Amino acid sequence: MIELIVLDVDGTLTNGQISYTASGDEIKSFCVKDGMAIASWTKKFNKKAAIITGRKSTIVEKRAKELGITHLYQGVDNKDEILENILQKENLTWENIASIGDDLNDYKMLKKSKLSFSPANGVDEIKQIVDITTLQNGGNGAVRFMIEYILEFNKMDSLETLWV
Repeated sequence: MIELIVLDVDGTLTNGQISYTASGDEIKSFCVKDGMAIASWTKKFNKKAAIITGRKSTIVEKRAKELGITHLYQGVDNKDEILENILQKENLTWENIASIGDDLNDYKMLKKSKLSFSPANGVDEIKQIVDITTLQNGGNGAVRFMIEYILEFNKMDSLETLWV
C-alpha cells in the first residue's frame, strides 16, 4: 500500500517556469487542484507527503506547510539518498512509495519507487521509465491525477467522496 507520496517541485507542482520581480523576488504558481488533493491525502487520509527538490525557495516552504507536507528537502542533488533517510524515519520501504518527477535529477528516485509518475511535459527519458505519464502538464493537475490514481491503486475511497 502506498503510504508516502514524493513530489518534485519545478515542472511537477509548478509549470516549470521561474519568474523574478524587478527586486529579485522569485515567483512560482501552484495548481489549487493539486493542493486540494495533497491536503486531502495528508489531512483526511492521514498519509505522508514529501517534497524533494533541487532548488531552494521560501515559497515552496510556505506551500508545504499549507498542505501538511511533513518532509521538505530543498537544494538536493541526490533525491533517492534523501528518500532513503525518510524511509528509515517513517519505517517504510520502497514498496510504500509513489513519486512524481519530470527531469533527469528525479531518475533514480522514480526507478526505485513502487509507483512512478511523470507529468505530460516531463522529459522523454523520464517518461520512458515511469509507470504512468499523466495527461496533465506539471502545475496543471498532474499531482491530483497521481493521487486519484493511488487512491484507486490502494482501493481507498475516491477524493470525490470527501467533498460531496
